[in-house]
Amino acid sequence: MVVDDQASMRAMIRRALQDFGFKDVRDKADPVEALSAVKSDRVHLIISDYNMPEMDGLQLLEEVRKDPVIGKTVFIMLTGSSDREIVQRAAALGVNNYVVKPFAPAALKEKIERVFGELT
Repeated sequence: MVVDDQASMRAMIRRALQDFGFKDVRDKADPVEALSAVKSDRVHLIISDYNMPEMDGLQLLEEVRKDPVIGKTVFIMLTGSSDREIVQRAAALGVNNYVVKPFAPAALKEKIERVFGELT
């Protein structure tokens, strides 16, 4: 599940994930909708932007981690900021990895492989 309020970023990440071999890639612009979708139809990976209206990526991460069913879902945070406080808060909430925008698809692949192992 790709969660980002920018359509162009969602499309770029979706294409990259498909190129990496992911078959069922879904996306949502709204983190509240994404949370609901993930609860009703589980996913193996959430890639979420940090800076979004209504609910930011840290709040989404916190909600995912609190849920007994989806709490262990792999979560990678994207952000345009390398603000140390955001990184520390994400780590404290149990983020699996962190990618700073802008990034190349190869960098995203590396972060995913650190969690799942080598992608074929």
